[in-house]
Amino acid sequence: MRWITLIFLVLAIQIIWISPILGQEKTTLKTVVIDAGHGGKDPGTIGQKVQEKKITLAIALKLGKLIRSGFQDVKVIYTRDKDEFIELHERAGIANRNKADLFISIHCNANPSHALHGVETYVMGLHRSEANLDIAKKENSSILMEPDYTRNYNGFDPNSDESYITFTLFQNAYLDQSTELAATIQDEMKDRTGLNDRGVHQAGFLVLYKTTMPSVLVETGFLSNPEEEKFLMSENGQEYIASAICKAFQRLKENVGKTAKPADMKGIHNKSVIPAKTETIVAAKNKHVPEEPKKQKKEPEITTLSGSKSPEDIPPQKATDLFFCVQIATEPTDIGIMSKKFAGLRDVRMYRHQGMYKYTTGTEKTVEDALKLQREMQKKGFSDAFVVAFSGRERITIEQARKLISAQEKNK
Repeated sequence: MRWITLIFLVLAIQIIWISPILGQEKTTLKTVVIDAGHGGKDPGTIGQKVQEKKITLAIALKLGKLIRSGFQDVKVIYTRDKDEFIELHERAGIANRNKADLFISIHCNANPSHALHGVETYVMGLHRSEANLDIAKKENSSILMEPDYTRNYNGFDPNSDESYITFTLFQNAYLDQSTELAATIQDEMKDRTGLNDRGVHQAGFLVLYKTTMPSVLVETGFLSNPEEEKFLMSENGQEYIASAICKAFQRLKENVGKTAKPADMKGIHNKSVIPAKTETIVAAKNKHVPEEPKKQKKEPEITTLSGSKSPEDIPPQKATDLFFCVQIATEPTDIGIMSKKFAGLRDVRMYRHQGMYKYTTGTEKTVEDALKLQREMQKKGFSDAFVVAFSGRERITIEQARKLISAQEKNK
């Protein structure tokens, strides 16, 4: 009887709360709220060397700077821009009062297993695994530091499994757009950060539950993993993550019908990666895909500039034969390596990847030379240029390339 009463009560609250926005879909992105998780007396996850609150703030500020410089028609609001404690309901309140069009919450992950690594993005909904529930509990536990949390959250207990039954009845009116952004963030992370893709998930996060716009929570990596903690602490790592989220924002902005052309996004840093096995994915229609199907190994198509060796003239390369290129363009259709866009560039190649035509320049033997070439390309106007690695004709991650180089050196 108690559960029946609770269900009807929650359902009534949900109808009252959600009815004004049912059927609405954001058709413009003018205001974005960036939420740096934790802060002040709430350190969040504590790694071996750093606290989560410091990493989330650093990434949030970098992300806001990129959006402001790249999209002058967009207003950026931070829930916090310094080390201070902001209650969860107030974070959502900031977004709601400012009538934000988008809410992005930045966090870091942790797990007793130091081997776990990678980035995952969450949208509001019912958890589909104990792991997702545990992450929601960890992030929601911040309310225990609030003096009036029982009143502010209607008696919600972040450590009680029973409390999360309320989320079985809650469906965010902006689930489709939230999921679209979450999936796009994961895609951009795959190409730019070097982090393992852990997919898009649903879980009951209070900070998302209270927002009235498309909202996502990004777990940018595991502070419990020593290598990933080092990456998250680094200036480059933070810039790569901010860059990936910013590019995802750009893609969503374009998709919601914004025709204004964004300003040149100078200063965005990039890094390449091929995803490892993607785990749970929530599709736009809330379809659960428990496991990614086995990938068929495909060789990317690579063509060269007229006058250099054609593909059939290039001898087969061993798996350990590495080279690095700088990716300078991604197109939905083949614009050709002789495009005026690439005039004056050397060793231009095209390869197919993730359904897109991607163009590179250079064939460098070391990452350092490739990074030097990347800076040259950025000065020439290819502001989104970033380094990619190939083993023979197969694209691999920079991390995989480093490991192959290390293995080669050990075998000498």
